Amino acid sequence: MTDVTRPRGRTPAEGPVGTRLMGASHDELAAELAAADAELSTAPPSTVIAWALERFARRLVLAASFQDAVLLDLAVAVDPSVPVVFLDTGAHFPETYAYVELLRLRYGLDLTVTEPGPEATAWPCGSERCCELRKVAPLRAVLDGREAWITGVKRVDAPSRASAPVVGVDPVFGIAKVNPLATWTDEDVAGYERDHGLPRHPLADRGYPSIGCAPTTRPVESGDDPRAGRWPGSAKTECGLHR
Repeated sequence: MTDVTRPRGRTPAEGPVGTRLMGASHDELAAELAAADAELSTAPPSTVIAWALERFARRLVLAASFQDAVLLDLAVAVDPSVPVVFLDTGAHFPETYAYVELLRLRYGLDLTVTEPGPEATAWPCGSERCCELRKVAPLRAVLDGREAWITGVKRVDAPSRASAPVVGVDPVFGIAKVNPLATWTDEDVAGYERDHGLPRHPLADRGYPSIGCAPTTRPVESGDDPRAGRWPGSAKTECGLHR
């Protein structure tokens, strides 16, 4: 891939990265975002994205997993210059890298691609600190100085995400977290893809409803939990970005 920036991740123990939003205390921020969540709880994703871009301007970033193109399609329709980040762990499927490049060119994305810092070398994909060093720390570096990030989290993704707000304070990074697709189902995503003729991830039709790193992702049988193929054989269900 070309035309991308690859910032090095910082040590995960450095704590929250965001600046105080417009001088607001944590309690004031929480109250503001709770009010916004109540107002936007049934709003279409494009409205949520437009609110976030108006509220935070260029002080936010959209984190794209590139599992599908739905969130990107919605976001660039609101603002084609929205900043986007892809967390390159160094262990994604070749098909994922090809899909990232396809969508980068399709939308003309303002795309940052991270890479792990040297401390990740001792922790390969699937090891205890892999996600901490290859995803959380690089994203922490990208979010440094930002006030919000937009994610593709949906409540149906996993039990741990069942109560995800549309807008809230992120417990990991200490800044605003915006989940425009929180209320959507997998059927909503599939319907949007069909209706808008979006390109699908090459593995989506090969039994991979949830796509992560190649060493820790396997296809699942029809009817199985979509995330059953993530970290198979372990109790792990999240990488640490979402709590």
